[in-house]
Amino acid sequence: MTTLATPVEALLDHVHGPSEVIRLDYDGRLLRRKRLVTEGGRPVMLDLAELTDLSHYKGLRLSDGTEVALEAAPEPVLIVRGDLPRLAWHIGNRHTPCQMADDHLIIRDDHVLRGMLEGLGAQVTEGQQPFHPEGGAYGHGRTMGHAHDHDH
Repeated sequence: MTTLATPVEALLDHVHGPSEVIRLDYDGRLLRRKRLVTEGGRPVMLDLAELTDLSHYKGLRLSDGTEVALEAAPEPVLIVRGDLPRLAWHIGNRHTPCQMADDHLIIRDDHVLRGMLEGLGAQVTEGQQPFHPEGGAYGHGRTMGHAHDHDH
């Protein structure tokens, strides 16, 4: 027997004492309509008017008033060090989402990009952490990447 999912009433900028948590990776945070499950096993139905990046929200308010926290889930990433302006240019030239810090860049784990970056002299290490890439230049949009399983 399937338990009915509680509908989401609102996206929240702040949560006050959430009773549940939903953790989503970078790809999982971009959605419009989906049945989600909290870490405690409670099914939740998200049905938004348009495709939305949930990275900009801290939680959900359910139709019964319950608040559920939204968090970024750890995922496989590559931590990139070296000539950052040059490396960032090559990453951006491939339309790849990239998180930036003062002394390193972070991209999602990708063996093709790792090879390219190491070929450019980067020091690349693997990690497991939430991924929060830079938004688009004209707002909070995402950089839409493409697959690397074809010839350029």
